This record gives sequence, structure tokens and C-alpha cells, in this order.
Amino acid sequence: MSRHRNVRGYNYDEDFDDDDIYGQSVDDDYCCISPATANQFIYSRQERQTPKGDTLEEEEDEEDVPMSPTVIPNLDPLDQAKLYSCLDHMRTVLGDAVPDSVLTQAAIKCGFDPQKALDAVLSEDTKTAPVTRCAGEETAPVARVSQEKAPLPQRTKQEKAKSRDASDNKLDSEVVPKVARMTVSGKKQTMGFDVPSRLCSLLSTGENGVVAAAATASLPPEATPKRPETPSKGAKADEPSTVPTPGRSSGKARQSIDIKAELEKRQGGKPLLNLVVIGHVDAGKSTLMGHLLYLLGHVNKRTMHKYEQESKKAGKASFAYAWVLDETGEERDRGVTMDVGMTKFETNSKVVTLMDAPGHKDFIPNMITGAAQADVAVLVVDASRGEFEAGFEAGGQTREHALLVRSLGVTQLAVAVNKMDQVNWQQERFQDITSKLGHFLKQAGFKDSDVFYIPTSGLSGENLVTRSSVTQLTSWYSGLSLLEQIDTFKAPRRSVDKPFRLCVSDVFKDQGSGFCVTGKIEAGYIQTGERTLAMPPNETCTVKGITLHDEALDWAAAGDHVSLTVTGMDIIKINVGCVFCDPKEPIRVCTRFRARILLFNIEVPITKGFPVLLHYQTVSEPATIRKLVSVLHKSSGEVLKKKPKCLSKGMNAIVEIQTQRPVALELYKDYKELGRFMLRYVGCTIAAGVVTEIKQ
Repeated sequence: MSRHRNVRGYNYDEDFDDDDIYGQSVDDDYCCISPATANQFIYSRQERQTPKGDTLEEEEDEEDVPMSPTVIPNLDPLDQAKLYSCLDHMRTVLGDAVPDSVLTQAAIKCGFDPQKALDAVLSEDTKTAPVTRCAGEETAPVARVSQEKAPLPQRTKQEKAKSRDASDNKLDSEVVPKVARMTVSGKKQTMGFDVPSRLCSLLSTGENGVVAAAATASLPPEATPKRPETPSKGAKADEPSTVPTPGRSSGKARQSIDIKAELEKRQGGKPLLNLVVIGHVDAGKSTLMGHLLYLLGHVNKRTMHKYEQESKKAGKASFAYAWVLDETGEERDRGVTMDVGMTKFETNSKVVTLMDAPGHKDFIPNMITGAAQADVAVLVVDASRGEFEAGFEAGGQTREHALLVRSLGVTQLAVAVNKMDQVNWQQERFQDITSKLGHFLKQAGFKDSDVFYIPTSGLSGENLVTRSSVTQLTSWYSGLSLLEQIDTFKAPRRSVDKPFRLCVSDVFKDQGSGFCVTGKIEAGYIQTGERTLAMPPNETCTVKGITLHDEALDWAAAGDHVSLTVTGMDIIKINVGCVFCDPKEPIRVCTRFRARILLFNIEVPITKGFPVLLHYQTVSEPATIRKLVSVLHKSSGEVLKKKPKCLSKGMNAIVEIQTQRPVALELYKDYKELGRFMLRYVGCTIAAGVVTEIKQ
């Protein structure tokens, strides 16, 4: 006897998956015709033969569920046709979960109206039907929905039959997944087969009882489920889909925090201090601060021993402490600091962010970036014979660095006279250096009461953390050590009440979604989950995470050097120098502005159209002096001359500057931190200025 199969919906790829069993006819898993048609025209061997197979995956009711309705002899042909049509409609929605006898009785009782019959069956089933579970697996019930005018869902592709010995023959329209889980986002995940999108929204999970209420609400009114009882878990389970993410909700909940009170609580009430270390190249800045960090315990002995061995192999044994801050291979090979190294340490009353600036004249732009983010500074000078003079005289970086930090708003300065052990701690040499430096620093704008001098030795560690016990030094010096002097610095007042401003100093891609930007918060504060605006790109993004010194925080305020993880914006639109600000009060962007500048020692007079390099926070932008407005008196600010032809060294003037690309600026009177800038020309700093008027 040949095997007959309906080939219209046959999947030939499944034919060789498992061993086929001879004897199965068309009402096996390949069937795609209605139950009524199968009962009338197709021979069913299972009615006479009981199959022998392995244990079924799912328990079945003892009652045999027929595949087609039993013909009732007392019905006329018209009523029987109505019965078949009604049962087909009900089977499409319910599958074979309900016996045919129950469906037939409901259809006859309701006058062959499929809508009323479905309501009757579902109402009865909700009250009486228990949830059955097999040992070792959980089955997900099918959410039954009454549909009056909605189109029938399309029949899905059959699931691969793992055990064809089973007598459980399922219809195409039935969808009963073994595992179905509802994610927080509301997406249905099933295993083994694809679920139609129409039925997917009607499925509920047997594992946690979640009902997809959001999907049901999107159906037309006539297709809304009319179930008298709704599980209590379902109403609670769909709430997370409407609640914001934990990070954003926590951020919104903290909108009303008292930022000043929170700042006092943080770090045990210690204020934050941003310290930059400056000085001439080879003055010993990195060695001095590296040894300070080692003595404070921020570098363990094992790491320090490793640096000592590696520096000896490289022929630079004295650079071991400098390698604590000079981490890149190029810096270690060349023996000079190239970029600003940043770390943190604590004193008795301060939390200090340390920035080690490069001293070489080729890296002055990097030094300006670090100095623009500093509150106080440590100027390191070399006490060796000839070395101090080389750094202090014309062309040395001691003068230029001191001028730069003063022009960028640093008023408190500690002068570390380094390498005093090479001159045997001579008091005469120390006094000679302090007298020369004191006269120059006073001219640069530092007050004598804000400048402190400390004799130190970076290599031996004398007078760094504790006061020195060397008799040659203690015989004439009884002042503070370097760490004690840093601890006495006054922390500046932070602009936490002003709108949020952050200047980007670095952009990088991190793991996960979004990217990270680093920089110092100049004003205001930021919380996770808040929206922020990036200028000049004029793009908004969401802050997903805040990191301060490798520690995750929920908020950060003015003065903090933070890393922000942002999403919702392309990384290529953000450059170093962009400013993140409050979307409600954004920073102004322009290409022309007026400024009051103070000229340093320049060799070439400045005229109209003079090209310069504008250094503003972390921005380095080519610019041109478009107009010379007036010359001012240095102290009173009175206008001495309008529309001068040129400007020479030492003059104080109002000029109009135009940049090639838009830059984000603030007026000096509104934001002192964001209103300062420097002008450089051919590798030399020629002027410092403040923004007085923004044109466009």
C-alpha cells in the first residue's frame, strides 16, 4: 500500500531528520487540512490501531480528543454545515486544547454563533481548568482571545518532530511552545519555532505568569480578551515596561538633592584640590611627585622594584620614580614627560588631584591643557649650578610656565627647590634662587603671601612627606615639608550653583554601548540619567555613567575630573575641546569675539590680521586678530588710544579675534574658569586674555 501525503505544505528538509515510521498517514505532523475535511474523506488508521511508543513529553488527558466533530443524526444538513463552520472557527483560536464534545455542545447551545460559543467555553475553562505540568519541564498556556471581526492568523511552519512514535497529532493553527519567556522590554522569546506576531502578543508565560497586556491593549476593541478573571501577577508584571530604567529613575529621584551638603559628606568632608606640577625640562618634576606617591603608599614595593630593575636595564637608573607617572613607552625611552599624567592622593585635610605637566617647550600645548584645569600649582626648579639659570633665563620654561599658570587663574604657588642635595643643602644657593624667583613672580601677578618656597630632594625623598632630618638642612630651615605645604593650600570656591559645564579633554570608546568623555566639570553638577548638550556640535545625549578616579558615582560636581559614559550620539561628532552643558542654558558658540589681552615679551608687533594660535581650556584653534580696538591703562583700565596701528610688548588692549571654526565660549564676568585663554605664535606664548564680548 502506497503512502499518501498532501504535498502542498510539505517540508522536504525534515524528511531525513529522524527515522521515519512506516504506517503513518496524512494526519501526522504534515497535515494542513481542516479537521472536518479529514474526518469525512481521509482514512485514519489510529482509530483502529493503538500506537506503541516511548513515554510522551507531555501528559495528555485520558479522554480521546477526536479530530473532527461527531455527526449528529437529528441535525439537518444546513445546521450541520453551520456546526462545522463554527467548530473550524473555534479550533483556529483554541487548537485541540478543548475536546470536540465540549465545543459541539457549546456551539449547539449558542445557536452556532462562534463568538458566543467561544465566550462560553473560555468562561467555563477559566474557572475549572487546572494548570498541568510535567516533571522536569514547564508548559506555557495559550492566551485565549475572542475575535469577532479580526482576520484569522496565518498558519505557521510545523515544529520538527523529535519523537514520531507519539500519538499526539497537532494542528497547524495550534501554537504551544515548550518554553516562552517574557523579557523586560516586552519581546517574546521562544525556542524551537517561530511564533506569528499576532499570536505572540496573546501568549503568556507559564514560568512567571506574565500576560502581555501592552500587546493586548493595541488590539481593536472587538479583539480584546473578555476574560472575567485576570491573574494578579499579570497586572504587576507589566508595570516594569512603563517604568524608566533604574539609572534614569534614580537620577530623577535625586533631582532635589542639596549638592553642597552632598559635597561636604563626600570624602569624609575633605575638599577637592586640583594641583598641577610645572617647571623647566629635567627639573625633576616626575621624580619628585613619583617619590611622593611612593612614600604615601600609592605605589607598592613590588612595583617600585620592577621600575628600578627596568630603568637600570635601560641605562636610566635615576628615572625609576619618574616612571610612576610616565607610563607610556615613548616617555620612558625619551626620558621626558609628553602628556599630562593624572592621579589622586590624600592629605590630612584635602583630596588632591595631581597633574604632572610636561616641561619641554615642544609640549607647551599639553601643559596649558593641564594648567587650565588646576587650582594651585607646584613650580619645580633645579638648584644645580647652571641648571636653574638655564631654565630661568630667556628661552627657559620656568618663566613661561609661571606666566601661563597665573594667566589661567592660579593664585597659590609652591616653589619646590629640587636637587638641593647636589649643592649640599647650601642656604646661600637657596636664598639666591628665591630672591630671583620672588622678584619675577611678583611682576607676574603673584602675591608674596601666596608663594611658598620649600627645599627638597626628589631622588632621596628628603622634605617631601615628612620634615627632613638632615642636619645640613635643619640648621637653617625649619619650615613645612612639601606635603604639609600642599595641605595648607586653600580650596577655591566651586560654582556648583551655575549651569552645568564640562570641557572635554579626551574621547574614547569603552566596552558596551556609547562612549566615554573625560574632562573637568567647571560649573554646576551632573547626575546619571540626565540629558546634556554638546557644543559646538549641538547634539544631545544621555549620561549613563559617571566615574571619578576609577570609582562609579551617581553624581559629580564642579571641580571633579570625571569620565562620563554617554549614549545617543555618534562619537565622530565629539572632539577634544567640546563643551557639555545644560540643554536649558547652553553655552554660546561663536567665531568672533572681543577680548582684553595682556601682551608678554614679543619680538614682532601685533597688527591687524596677525595670525595666532588660540588656546582655550582644552581647545587649540587657529585664529586671526581681525581688529585692534583700543589700548588700555594696565591698572585703571582707561582707554589710552583708540584704533591703534600696532601693539607692542607689555601693552594691555582690547582686540577682536576671529577663529577658523566655531568655539564654545563664556564671558569672563559670568564664568571666570571659561573666560580665560592664551595666544601663541611660532612656539611662544605672546599674550593672555579674557573674553569681554561675544559677537557671533
